[in-house]
Amino acid sequence: MKRWMKYVKPYKWAFILGPLCMIIEVVGEVILPKLLQKIIDGGVGNEIAAGNGTAYIVTMAGLMGVTAILMLIGGVGGAYFGAKASVGFAADLRMDAYKKIQSFSFANIDKFRTGSLVTRLTNDISQLQIFVNMLLRMCLRSPGMIVGATIMAAITNPRLATILFISIPLVLLIIFVVIRAGFPRFSKMQSKIDSLNTTVQENLTNVRVVKSFVREDREKSKFYTANGELKMAGLSALNVMILMHPLMMLVLNGTIITVLWLGGNQVIGGSMSRGELSAFLTYINQILMSLMMVTMLFINASRALASAKRIAAVMDEEPDIKDSADCNENLLVKEGAIRFENVSFRYYKNSPDKVLDNISVDIPAGSTVGIIGSTGCGKTTLVSLIPRLYDVDEGAVYIDGVNVKDYGLVNLRDGIGVVLQKNVLFSGTVEDNLRWGKGEATDEEVRAAAAYAQADGFVSEMEGGYKGDLVQGGLNVSGGQKQRLCIARALLKKPKILILDDSTSAVDTATEARIREAFKTDLVGSTKLIIAQRISSVMESDIIIVMNDGKITGVGTHEELLASNEEYSEIYHSQTDGREAN
Repeated sequence: MKRWMKYVKPYKWAFILGPLCMIIEVVGEVILPKLLQKIIDGGVGNEIAAGNGTAYIVTMAGLMGVTAILMLIGGVGGAYFGAKASVGFAADLRMDAYKKIQSFSFANIDKFRTGSLVTRLTNDISQLQIFVNMLLRMCLRSPGMIVGATIMAAITNPRLATILFISIPLVLLIIFVVIRAGFPRFSKMQSKIDSLNTTVQENLTNVRVVKSFVREDREKSKFYTANGELKMAGLSALNVMILMHPLMMLVLNGTIITVLWLGGNQVIGGSMSRGELSAFLTYINQILMSLMMVTMLFINASRALASAKRIAAVMDEEPDIKDSADCNENLLVKEGAIRFENVSFRYYKNSPDKVLDNISVDIPAGSTVGIIGSTGCGKTTLVSLIPRLYDVDEGAVYIDGVNVKDYGLVNLRDGIGVVLQKNVLFSGTVEDNLRWGKGEATDEEVRAAAAYAQADGFVSEMEGGYKGDLVQGGLNVSGGQKQRLCIARALLKKPKILILDDSTSAVDTATEARIREAFKTDLVGSTKLIIAQRISSVMESDIIIVMNDGKITGVGTHEELLASNEEYSEIYHSQTDGREAN
């Protein structure tokens, strides 16, 4: 409860006033049958007997009208405060959950899967919001109605009230069975929502791949399976509710029939008035309907509990990459010198195979470094350790002689620009995307960065230019254009270290050469690491690192490696066929 009280406190008055307003409605509900009894017995009876019951009926009807108005005020107030509290509760919880996800490392996100995190932020928190709203409206109303109506029924006819000793335990038994059967089914249903969301997300994100491989039928089949599993899980869970309502109505109607039979005999025998029988029937109906509402509350509670556990799992997840207790939050990346010292790394910590094995290399500040090697040799993993997208298992990475773990994550990553292998753009304008690199950048700075990245030409020709819209993922620009926009975004940041992870693979060699030339102008003094498959992308670098199978097999200039490193020589000759690369 301590976890959730944090989200209750800002709305504590709504949490208090909501149930209190519902008590006003409960009091009215309990009073109305008694007033109706007085009209039937005192007013109608007198009208028939003496012809003077009209004034009494009008008086009682007026009291009923006032009671109804007070009930209306209480009901509206309860609904208002319930909505205010539940919506605020959900909004604050969603914000905290989103902040927590933002602190996750790649490994943390992989643990949950993206589709599951989306479900938890949306559907699961919505389930909690619904439950909180229902709880505020029912937590005092239903128990208050049960207690008040039971007392009034016992006062009206104690003998007839003994029927409740049979019907109430039956209803409680139904509630117990429903809750016990419902909880695991709702948990399973939420996991199936995860699977469906993941399927939809993957399909929409990779729609170009799906269409280019003509795999629409396969994706439809995947969706059909996920949707069918969710349907079956939903039906399984909802069948509990489907069964509950007829059972509750059976108990309710059986009780009413019994009351009518026994109470009718008492009315005939003269030991009970017609007004008392009418009021008693109303109280019985109120008690059993309130028990039904309690059942609905418990059913929603079981679903909300399943959702709460899933949200708690996110909130309790400890990011495996975070600021260390003794890090210097004021420390900035100033020069950009990098040193890998006996670095080893595994993605799967229990695996004996290392992705990086005992890597040691020094990269001087301001140098341009090319990294080349076969696919899967660990190039991307190596540079990912610099901004701490992953942490080393053994050894250490240093920037300007300081262990990267001694920097605050914000300052560390603020000093590093990264253009990842997978280029990502967000929905919004072109300039909004570029200003991810520098939020306060002027229009001139934005255009200059785009020009250095060879993106200004095609952006200017787009509809709207820099204010033109990019769809989600940048699907309305080509692969090469997307790469150049991502490079411009990184250049706008003016980082002390720039990492380009195969980020010009979709750009022609002439454009790539102009981009590399721009680095010398726009990023003077910055350390530049260029991962590439093309030898022409790295051969002019100050230092070239050759990697194979998680190890560094050569370090040197193009001429040095060509003369001394067999692997580099093979890559060079395979790409140039013995001619000098352009």
